[in-house]
Amino acid sequence: MANINVMDLIYWKDTERTGMVFTGLVVGLLSLFQLSIITIISTISLGALCFTVSVSLYYKILHVLNMGDGVPPFKAYLDLDISFSGELADQYMQKTIVAVVSAANSLKNLFLVGSLFDSLKLLALIYLLTFLGDLCNGLTVLIMGVIALFSLPLFYRQHQAKVDGFFAGIQANVDNVKDILHRIAQGGGPTPDTTPGGAKPKTQ
Repeated sequence: MANINVMDLIYWKDTERTGMVFTGLVVGLLSLFQLSIITIISTISLGALCFTVSVSLYYKILHVLNMGDGVPPFKAYLDLDISFSGELADQYMQKTIVAVVSAANSLKNLFLVGSLFDSLKLLALIYLLTFLGDLCNGLTVLIMGVIALFSLPLFYRQHQAKVDGFFAGIQANVDNVKDILHRIAQGGGPTPDTTPGGAKPKTQ
């Protein structure tokens, strides 16, 4: 049995499987608006368990009647090995520790003003998040994130050239603004070229 590839799901290579995963995620998240997480988990678990028990009994009855081998369709999932070897578990643990320490170190530098510019950027981001919190809650943002996850990568792959050109123009303008601010911080200087990418206009 082929393993489920996350990238294949995101890029809709298997339309049926991606549709099931996408629909399940969105419906599950929308249910949280009306029901508690405990109710949703217990209901889904109850439904799944009733289904698997019913299917298992059905195939066992067929086996007793000599009308089948008695093997349920999800037997392949039971045989799937999801265990980790000691070496692989150590590698994942080391990567996790490194990621946690790196994140803690980054937060320390941001909140204790290790770099004034980076701390100011974080301050602006958190300030903008306060406005986002007034407009919608975290669950709405999560649903939008799931929709974006299953739509933007595919859109980018189909329109990569146009998207790259659009963001290249934005990056050029941002670089020009940074250059202007840098010159102002240094006490002035010659006026930088404001054309995108710093390209000089042709002279006649």
